[in-house]
Amino acid sequence: MVVTAAPLATRVGVDVLRSGGNAADAAVAVAFSLAVVYPTAGNLGGGGFIVTRMGRESAALDFREVAPGASTRDMYLDAKGNVTGKSLTGALAAGVPGSVAGLWALHEKFGTKPWGELLQPAIDLAEKGFTTDSAFIASESERARLQQFPASAALFVPGGSLVPLGAMWRNPDLAATLRRIAKHGRDGFYTGPTAALVAAEMKRSGGIISAADLKNYEPIWRAPVEFDYRGHHVISMPPASSGGLTIALITNILSGFDLHAMGWHSPEAIRVIAESERAAFARRNTLLGDPAFVKIPTEAFLSPDTAAALRAAIASTRVAAAEPRAPSRERHTTHFSVVDAHGNAIAMTTTLNNGYGSALTVAGAGFLLNDEMDDFTAKVGAINAMGLRQGSANAIQPGKRMLSSMTPTIVLDSAGAPMLVTGASGGARIITGVTQLLINVLDFSLPLGLAEGAPRFHAQDYPDSLLLEKGGYADDLVRALAGRRQHPTFSKSSYDNDDFSYVQSILRVGFRWQGVAEPRGHGLALGY
Repeated sequence: MVVTAAPLATRVGVDVLRSGGNAADAAVAVAFSLAVVYPTAGNLGGGGFIVTRMGRESAALDFREVAPGASTRDMYLDAKGNVTGKSLTGALAAGVPGSVAGLWALHEKFGTKPWGELLQPAIDLAEKGFTTDSAFIASESERARLQQFPASAALFVPGGSLVPLGAMWRNPDLAATLRRIAKHGRDGFYTGPTAALVAAEMKRSGGIISAADLKNYEPIWRAPVEFDYRGHHVISMPPASSGGLTIALITNILSGFDLHAMGWHSPEAIRVIAESERAAFARRNTLLGDPAFVKIPTEAFLSPDTAAALRAAIASTRVAAAEPRAPSRERHTTHFSVVDAHGNAIAMTTTLNNGYGSALTVAGAGFLLNDEMDDFTAKVGAINAMGLRQGSANAIQPGKRMLSSMTPTIVLDSAGAPMLVTGASGGARIITGVTQLLINVLDFSLPLGLAEGAPRFHAQDYPDSLLLEKGGYADDLVRALAGRRQHPTFSKSSYDNDDFSYVQSILRVGFRWQGVAEPRGHGLALGY
């Protein structure tokens, strides 16, 4: 079973499985295909995280971008100390990409099929072209950013108009880049002609990623975050992702509440979930960062005593001043889930950060660069594009990985076999989207389709409001939440792409896999 945000990439993954590849092989092929058919988030110029369960071994791979060697703590502040927009668009916004190195490391450890064979579908899609679908199409709001850069404009806004639905789209420069990677592995990206093209783009566009930054980049295999919830063992991503520890803290707090007795989406159940999310985000935003630079209080996040203290602080009502709603961005990041015939599982989340990343395409190489530098704390207390107000633990330092909310997650059954494979896109909403998927499945035993399609809500420490999916909640429930001082607000429309996460999941039911692509998106679940 393969579940992705782009139907063409899903089909590539299933073809690899049918031809005898394992979950890791399929994941490599899917990720490279997403770089072609889902350019808003699929990438060569970004990074991400992988959680695996291959046989009886659990592992987590960090291929997050890193700050270039020439970066400085205050590089995005003006003379008055105010945050500029330079961390969002253009060359200076880009961290050193990790995606190609991460996929190479995954294949080295777990792959079985030849590397070049796994890249061939992506090469064919880029070179021969494909008919654009709704997963590919850029939103009108991205036009101006993409038009700032000639290579991006030529690919995505030819003649001043966005590529239309149903058009034949090709990217020969990307095909050539992929061929170099297919032939030379990671060195086909981090050294040689591709690295030279990146260096030339940096010089031309005012970026600071150097040839040495590229050559020295390394992904990191880490011990996963592991915890139990409702009798199930959960494996998730450790820092530099905040996802695993934050979800662990949320669910540890919730383990002391009987959500089932409260009732699914009852005012009280929503209240205690929202308050648990707020408490966990407050600690996420102040305490977490790259473990090579800051001490991570892992034991405190996983401690029953910490959870008990926070649980006790969740009073029956709360009084707090309403604050402005945090900014939201167009769809960004992408997650996919894979399981193979042997029960191996891969949960992978990869990103350019915001949609189309920095909007800068490397001329002659055909791929977009990320704007991950915005995930650092540019200024303590300032709000980034994901609506997060973060602390000094996540300040910019050369070679440092920026904190992430990506949360690839695998839940095991009592025999230690993968039961649920999930993850999401959506910035900070990733954490709450995955949490609510776990609650829907593990607390309330909802079928996966209902668990995915159920109305979502989101709470974090700032702003002090509870974001509800428009059209998903009855008026009397909203009034009850307001009476509990939750300050409910609403997404701009029902199934709004901007305000909630895209969750892509696979669930084992009996002896069969069920896959569900995010119903708010355009993806595809396919198995055999």
